[in-house]
Amino acid sequence: MTSVAQVMTRDVATIGAAQSIQQAAKLMDELNVGSLPVCDGANLLGMVTDRDIVVRAIAAGMSSDAPIEDIVSGPANWCFEHEDLDVAQKKMADAQIRRLPVVDREKHLVGIIALGDVATTADGGTSSTLSAVSTPSTPDR
Repeated sequence: MTSVAQVMTRDVATIGAAQSIQQAAKLMDELNVGSLPVCDGANLLGMVTDRDIVVRAIAAGMSSDAPIEDIVSGPANWCFEHEDLDVAQKKMADAQIRRLPVVDREKHLVGIIALGDVATTADGGTSSTLSAVSTPSTPDR
């Protein structure tokens, strides 16, 4: 049995709900990621993705100064760090999402699990390739 804690990414960057859409986009660019958990302190409020920024903000003509809370996807789907990986996989499949925030027993954000994390735990030839592709990269600038 593999637990979520064994494969998740810890020390995930977050953004506050009152921060601007532009700040979220800049942070995503700096970190070379496509989503950020939106938190109030350690409490998870939702997720904001690069797609949210494009579809819910830019396409709708919103100002880049608008707060993230205006476009955040929430309430967030999440899983516990102590749960079996199969539980997280089912939650991701049911919600059709690629990234799932991970919380502790007090429901404080402790990490995130991505589809790549799940896939690289499987046996087979594609695991090593997907692992290499899914390894966080450094910004290209």
